[in-house]
Amino acid sequence: MQMAAASNSDSAETVAKPQVIYRCKKCRRIVASEETIVLHERGKGEECFKWRKRSNIEKEPPECSSIFVESMKWMQSVQEGFVEDKLQCIGCKTRLGSFNWAGMQCNCGAWVTPAFQLHKSRLDECRI
Repeated sequence: MQMAAASNSDSAETVAKPQVIYRCKKCRRIVASEETIVLHERGKGEECFKWRKRSNIEKEPPECSSIFVESMKWMQSVQEGFVEDKLQCIGCKTRLGSFNWAGMQCNCGAWVTPAFQLHKSRLDECRI
């Protein structure tokens, strides 16, 4: 019985971290949550891009300007069988990002395959 009491106190001490959800900035519809984010290792910045996209200035890789998520039901063009297309909010039809089953390159230089990319500038990050 003492063991059960100890395990109960351990679980009571565990603090749930705040959950993050992402909403369309225009209509506030929930489009993603922390559980649907696909993490990727940061690339090496500009040296990962084609030589024409590089500048001559050496700088630290930028912060990722997008999040990559799993495929979700609200993504109509994915459900219709397209290989690549824009991702639009199902509520207000604002362009939130794009997807490509073959993958896309993040602005940090990393490749994500398959890629369902949502631009952070079009989303509100909310903590619950």
